[in-house]
Amino acid sequence: MQQQTRVVVIGGGYAGVTAANRLTANDAVSVTLVNPRDVFVERIRLHQLVSGTDDAVVDFERVLAPSVGVRVDTVRRIDPSARRVLLASGDALEYDYLIYAAGSGRAVADVPGGEHAHAIADLRDAEALRAALAAEGRMAPVVVAGGGPAGIELAAELAEQGRPVTLACGGPLGPSLHERTRRGVARRLAALGVEVLDGPGSRVTAVRPGEATLADGRTVDGLVVWTAGFRVPELARASGLSTDADGRLLTDETLTSVDDERILAAGDAASPSGVPLRMSCQAAGPLGGHAADTVLHRIAGREPQPFTMGFVGLCLSLGRRHGVFQFEHRDDTATAARIAGRAGASVKELVCWGTIEQLVLEARHPGATRLPAAFGDRRRARKLATSGAAQRTAATTSGGAARA
Repeated sequence: MQQQTRVVVIGGGYAGVTAANRLTANDAVSVTLVNPRDVFVERIRLHQLVSGTDDAVVDFERVLAPSVGVRVDTVRRIDPSARRVLLASGDALEYDYLIYAAGSGRAVADVPGGEHAHAIADLRDAEALRAALAAEGRMAPVVVAGGGPAGIELAAELAEQGRPVTLACGGPLGPSLHERTRRGVARRLAALGVEVLDGPGSRVTAVRPGEATLADGRTVDGLVVWTAGFRVPELARASGLSTDADGRLLTDETLTSVDDERILAAGDAASPSGVPLRMSCQAAGPLGGHAADTVLHRIAGREPQPFTMGFVGLCLSLGRRHGVFQFEHRDDTATAARIAGRAGASVKELVCWGTIEQLVLEARHPGATRLPAAFGDRRRARKLATSGAAQRTAATTSGGAARA
């Protein structure tokens, strides 16, 4: 009887689930997914959970292949030398290969009184925010700190329900948006009654219960929600693995750790050759699939291929009846083309639905959701190829963990 290759996947988000499903293409691979919860969280719907228009969760039974084992637990440390992960429960899981898809969570509100700010980065945050809003009452004001996609979507969602909302952007509204798209988003937010404060003076510099202070000295009343960025877990760095400055696991262009060829990374917590992709489900799925492909290639004795993908667009919901899909160049820079209004809302809903259906398809037919290499961002591929050797050299000289 052929001995099975044990693969542990850390994280049950878009990248981790895709990786776990792709690995089932080889019957000789045993896959265990470690995740703190027993459900898949639709992170791109968390603003809907807050407003009560969606529960933002899907049973793992629907999106995971039946042969994938789920361990509801949290990884406290990775031990590369022993090829095992140590769990919060006190147990340990041994592996032949490890896929690090730990994702990202809330960015700390690093301002005086930041502990009074709510967040929307994960399921627990969103549930706590929903409860807090219910306790405040339907007409209690809200201050959303951060003018990126998460802040825009939450502000629109709450304002559509009649709640007074101030969006303190801390800079430009939607910095990744094309100017044409930005103007359309601003008009829609104004129509919903959202007060948009942008520019450097709109940065939240202090928080008190029911109040935010801005960089220009203004104070704004309302329950404060911090959406200004995300951060990755400290697990990789705390385990002695090489990371980039933000704590993402540093890999080469095949998504293999620069320290250990038995460890791969995918999703928000991956930094391929020190050039991470935008934190998004759009990148997480291809990253997860490619990390699994690298493992499958190594098991089969084949040379892994460098990762390649190209972005398509950025979509925003602006309440339940309006939205925008901004088309992008493959390198994730904006174009002037967009689909807006009710059609934009339909496209956004289609994207949310399709993201889950891709996981379901991959669970039933591993490898079915591959993107053609021709669709990749060629400039990024060249950058990864030229920077990979330098990153590996730097990691080696800095005393990273020994290669297995």
